[in-house]
Amino acid sequence: MTRLTGSALRVTVFVGENDTWHHRPLYSEIVHRAHSAGLAGASVFRGIEGFGASSLIHTSRLLSMSEDLPVAIVIVDTEERVRAFLPQLDELVGEGLVILDDCEVIRYVGRTRAADVKGGQ
Repeated sequence: MTRLTGSALRVTVFVGENDTWHHRPLYSEIVHRAHSAGLAGASVFRGIEGFGASSLIHTSRLLSMSEDLPVAIVIVDTEERVRAFLPQLDELVGEGLVILDDCEVIRYVGRTRAADVKGGQ
C-alpha cells in the first residue's frame, strides 16, 4: 500500500463523459493507467453542467439536448509520481483540461480487508 502524507500534487483532468480511448471511456482508461503506474489513488466525478474550450454548455437537465456531461478525474500523489504520469495524460487527452495543484495530504488510509481484521484479532 502506498503511504502518503504531507506535501503532494493533485492533478485534475476535465474531459467529456463520452470521450473514448480505443472504444473505452477515457476516464476509465486514465484511472486504470494511474493504477498501473502505482499512483496513490484516482477518482472520477461526473458533472451536472459545464462548458469548456468549445463554449458548448453540457447539462443534465431533462430538456437539454446535450448528454456529454463533464467529468473530472482527480489524482493525488507525490510530485515526483504525478509528474512522471503526465506524459500518459498528454497522450490520452486530446480535448480537455489538465491542471496541477499543490496540496497537503492530512489523512490517507485505505479500508481494512475482512481477512486482515480477523487475522489481527
